[in-house]
Amino acid sequence: MKALLVGADRLGNIPEALSEYGISEYTHWTGRKKGMRNMQVPPTTDMIIVFYDFVEHNITKIIKEKAKQSDIPCVFSKRACSDLINKLDNCRDCKLRKLQKNN
Repeated sequence: MKALLVGADRLGNIPEALSEYGISEYTHWTGRKKGMRNMQVPPTTDMIIVFYDFVEHNITKIIKEKAKQSDIPCVFSKRACSDLINKLDNCRDCKLRKLQKNN
């Protein structure tokens, strides 16, 4: 699966945590600059993860709208692996998307 990560200046251990959920590729936007509001979600994106404690507020709203328009699962998490793992474990849409990719 491919993910768009929005927020956080550094990802730390997050890529390792993502690989355990089948997310092998990702695009990372820091989400701190207003110019990012106009960026387009890559067309091959299977899921969007927003680190809400490290992102410009209006970008969060815009990403949420773009995810709904494209029918892409969107997870909102703190930039902590423990919180991200908890959110991914509870994301029904993410699990369905992973199953569809594996079949």
